[in-house]
Amino acid sequence: MRWINALTFHLFLRKQKDQFMKNLIHLSCLAIMFLLCACHSKKETQVKPVYTATTPLVESISLPQSYVANIASQRNIEVHSQQTGILQDVYVSEGQFVKAGQPLFRIAIVGANEEIAKAKAAAEQASIDLQNVTTLTDNKVLSNNAKRMATAKLKGAEADYQLAVLHKRLSLIRAPFSGILGRIPNKAGSLVEPSDLLTSLSDNSKVFAYFNISETDYLDFRLHPERFSQTPLQLVLANGDVFPASGKILDIGGQFDSSTGTIAVRAVFSNANNLLRNGQTGTIKLFIQKKNAILIPQEAVYELQDKKYVFVVDKNNIARQRAIKIDAEFTGAYVVSSGLQPTDRYLLDGIQKVNDGDKVRVSMVSPQASMKLDKLNAN
Repeated sequence: MRWINALTFHLFLRKQKDQFMKNLIHLSCLAIMFLLCACHSKKETQVKPVYTATTPLVESISLPQSYVANIASQRNIEVHSQQTGILQDVYVSEGQFVKAGQPLFRIAIVGANEEIAKAKAAAEQASIDLQNVTTLTDNKVLSNNAKRMATAKLKGAEADYQLAVLHKRLSLIRAPFSGILGRIPNKAGSLVEPSDLLTSLSDNSKVFAYFNISETDYLDFRLHPERFSQTPLQLVLANGDVFPASGKILDIGGQFDSSTGTIAVRAVFSNANNLLRNGQTGTIKLFIQKKNAILIPQEAVYELQDKKYVFVVDKNNIARQRAIKIDAEFTGAYVVSSGLQPTDRYLLDGIQKVNDGDKVRVSMVSPQASMKLDKLNAN
């Protein structure tokens, strides 16, 4: 009896052990399945991140067009002597501002005073001759032709006298207008002739800026003047500073340059502080009013083989790369001329991670917010 009980107890233990092993195997399988599901879920989460997307910002802007300009004084002349002589006196210095009528140089003319005295004496003699001939004509001794000849001789003598005085007056060279003097190559004591340059004189109270525009810009300016009238011209100096005074277009040239396809334009700028000088260069910025311009942040654009692209997200959330053309560039933004429509959704971030044809998850922001985000990222 005791033997039967022991056998029964042994069979019970063995049955419990087998059941425990089955339960352990089941639990292990469940644990492995749980880990596999967790890893798979984690992998799916990593593959599908959420990207930021938006639509283009559409608004009216002033689009700048830049042109290289040459600056010229309102009046710029060369000062020469009108006769040969010795440069006796120099009353001014290079770069000096002079007023109209101010003496600049004196030329010593050999025999100028003697020529005046000689001409004056000849005029007096001609006057006496005319008086004598007139008396004789009145007494019917001489004809009227003799009187007319004496009158003509007096007029010629008086003209010679006035010419001699003028030559003496021209020996003192004065400034024809107010302006700034240039270089003075000749010094006192030099022999000067009419062909010799004494100095140059520039009136810089106003300056002209000459630049060339394309045929397309010319047609826009003539056919759509309202686009240009609201904003004046800006002049950017060689150091990058903007000239404080604004300018306006005065006139356009009469013909196009066939070699460059451009036409000359002249603009005028007030130059009260005389900052601008003849011969300078700068850059003209002509602002064109553009309605319904399409703006996107620069960070949403990537470049491939000299072309610019964005990722456009279709209605099925498939990202497609699309080539765009840039009309102008601002700080942190592009003006798109073609390739994007105002209703197109495009990615703001993740452009280095997304491939063409990928299905993406996006979070939409407004166009205004996208431009602000780009400014924050740029800073």
